[in-house]
Amino acid sequence: MKIFVIQKRSFIIGLILTLIIAAIAVYFTGIRGETIGVFSPQRRLPIYSVETQEKKIAISFDAAWGDEYTDDILDTLDKYKVKTTFFLVGFWVDKYPEWVKQFHERGHEVGNHSSTHPHMSKLSKEQVKTELQTTGDKIKAITGVQPTVFRPPFGDYNNVLIEAAEEIGYYTIQWDVDSLDWKEMGVKPVVDRVTRNVKPGSIVLFHNNAKYVAEFLPPVLERLQEMGYEIVPVSDLIIKDNFTIDPSGRQKQK
Repeated sequence: MKIFVIQKRSFIIGLILTLIIAAIAVYFTGIRGETIGVFSPQRRLPIYSVETQEKKIAISFDAAWGDEYTDDILDTLDKYKVKTTFFLVGFWVDKYPEWVKQFHERGHEVGNHSSTHPHMSKLSKEQVKTELQTTGDKIKAITGVQPTVFRPPFGDYNNVLIEAAEEIGYYTIQWDVDSLDWKEMGVKPVVDRVTRNVKPGSIVLFHNNAKYVAEFLPPVLERLQEMGYEIVPVSDLIIKDNFTIDPSGRQKQK
């Protein structure tokens, strides 16, 4: 009986110590801003959406692999008179400079999506800046415009990344509506997911080479416009100065 009591006490003490250690680890991880799920007053967040009274949203396309459906996307955007933002990786810019030129000439915003598509939370501040500046210079050489919005690959970020981007003139952009087009589930799931989850100030994520993008984009745009939404590039949605970002990543005017 005495042995059992001792063992029980040892188990309880061990459990308490484990919980204390875990709590300390979570606290300091939050301070460093390295874990996406932990929020602390010191943690920097990108812009996931924007607080607005207008029925205005942004849709965006990440371009890193292939260009098979890009012409269809541009024609559909023209048909519905929608302007959007294309976030481009440096090696995609190298491979498809004519598309970059067309994005700009057809009135779309060209954003930065890094140079080599790395997990950027693992990079130093200088490495982050190099990733952004390399692609930014390539985009400017083609379009004549320096990009000001940046989306980190994989949605992977930390304080270092956001601060580095800010120091060289970029707003770091995420999304609050993920179309999940990369899962290749077909047209209806994408249309339903996007139209059911948008709200004023939403930023929607698509990919330029998603398998069904040429098929789902027309009904998505049609439904959104029927719902009364104005669709604009990311830079026309976000607040440029004097703003805060709440724990959900929603940008608000101070």
